[in-house]
Amino acid sequence: MENQVIAEPLHSEAECKRSLTAVGDALYVIGGKWKLRIIIALREGNKRFNELQRTVTGISARVLSHELKELELNGFVKRNVYTQIPVIVEYELTEYSNSLNDVLQSLSEWGAMHRDKIRRER
Repeated sequence: MENQVIAEPLHSEAECKRSLTAVGDALYVIGGKWKLRIIIALREGNKRFNELQRTVTGISARVLSHELKELELNGFVKRNVYTQIPVIVEYELTEYSNSLNDVLQSLSEWGAMHRDKIRRER
């Protein structure tokens, strides 16, 4: 039988559980197909609903509305209502959304690297 190397655990059981909980919490708040894309689209500046829907290609109005409400509840997006005629509603990022800068940068770099890897293997 070949020699098998069994990797030593990098974390204690308690550290593993804390990490799993933290990642679970993060994915609950920013996970899914659309939330980070909406945040990236709003980094260009405030947008009205239809502008945002055009920018985030493929998202339905119902899903965009739902995701914006969740992002607002979690403190990443602010909804501004201007009561002129016609009424204008704009969405903007909050200061708290800046806490995702490193996450977005890392995901962007990893995504580009992964895409290149997949293309090379084809």
